[in-house]
Amino acid sequence: MNLARPTDDPTTPRSRRQSCLRAVGVTVLVLLTFADLLIAASGNSAVWPLFVVLPLGLAALLWPVDRRPAWLTPQVRTGVPAGVSLVLTAVAAPSGRMDGFGPGEIAILLCLLLVAVRDCPPRWAVMCAVLDGTAVVVQPLRMVRDALDRDDTASLFGATLVLLLLVGIMAGLGGYLRTLDRRREVAVTEIRRSERLAMAADLHDFVAHHVTGILVQTQVARMMVATEPENLDPVLAGIQNAATEALASMRRTVGILREAPHPAVGPESAGPDGGGPDGGGPANTGPETAGLHPSGDLAALAELVERFGGPAGPRALLDRDPSVPDGLPHEVQAAAHRVVQEALTNVRRHAADATEVTVRLTYAEGTLRVLVRDDGRGGTQMPHAARGGGFGIVGLTERVTALGGALRTGPRPDTGWEVTALLPAAGTRGKRPTP
Repeated sequence: MNLARPTDDPTTPRSRRQSCLRAVGVTVLVLLTFADLLIAASGNSAVWPLFVVLPLGLAALLWPVDRRPAWLTPQVRTGVPAGVSLVLTAVAAPSGRMDGFGPGEIAILLCLLLVAVRDCPPRWAVMCAVLDGTAVVVQPLRMVRDALDRDDTASLFGATLVLLLLVGIMAGLGGYLRTLDRRREVAVTEIRRSERLAMAADLHDFVAHHVTGILVQTQVARMMVATEPENLDPVLAGIQNAATEALASMRRTVGILREAPHPAVGPESAGPDGGGPDGGGPANTGPETAGLHPSGDLAALAELVERFGGPAGPRALLDRDPSVPDGLPHEVQAAAHRVVQEALTNVRRHAADATEVTVRLTYAEGTLRVLVRDDGRGGTQMPHAARGGGFGIVGLTERVTALGGALRTGPRPDTGWEVTALLPAAGTRGKRPTP
């Protein structure tokens, strides 16, 4: 009956249950339509009108979604069978050609009422719902002549009340499902927006780091042209590597921003709160998306620090305490990588006179401590446009605090600058540490 939206993976237990329920519903609906034909054939009622309205209703409900033509919109699916049913009732009431109604047509119209309330555009939903509901409620009018002849209007009135109650139940169910669909759409839209903002932050973190390195090494190369032209090759190689890394980061980030999400957001792809199927996580996430995300972990810090030093940079040291475990949560490792990356970028921007930069990682009481310090005095020859606008530290603070951690930046007691981040591991985020 198309009451449950299709899933992407038909092999999951939930998909199999829904397929079974859908098959049972379709079987019951078909059996009810045959019951209509038997009821009409056993009495004096005309059968041919049922061969018009019942196939229309079944086609509107059971037409496969992937083969449905563009013109078969929800308003057409729900409005046309209801209109045909109303015409048949209007003709049958005064003429007595149809002296009864069956459960099949009622079930089809109630299902179409649910579809109208749930799926029709707002301006059409009320109109189609009223049309379907009216077609159901007026079904007893086909028996009005027979009821008047037998002076049995009470049963006619009772049947109308029962049908009115069923119409109210189906309309309420359709409204509830429409509300859930809307909540899922809003939740998934917000998740996609947050992910795109995270991608923008990653673009800043990665590309700004490499572009700043390109600028510094270019300045060094210009000074070496006249004094040490024979030593230019390592500097130019560093510029080439930094440019390659920057392009790769941009390509990964823009690739994710261009990812076309699945337009259909159904109960199987998101829970009632906009999460996954069980309501516990984001929808439409998987390894194919995660693999495109610019990533960084503790293992990549050695290469990051080594590249930062190079032939044109200050002496850079990485001191990783043996207490730091390798199996920290990925988000903690990624945040630590971002802290080091942003701190090194700021050294290039604001402390070009630094001769030594130290990166130290320690772990105690379930908290990873990241310390980056330099001995610069704040002298810099960087152009103003290359010094950044402070958005890196703002984004870094948000990233660290989102994990329940704390970030502190400031001058050292003697000379230089220091960045300290405390990142709680999983299960220890209830208390925010103080750096």
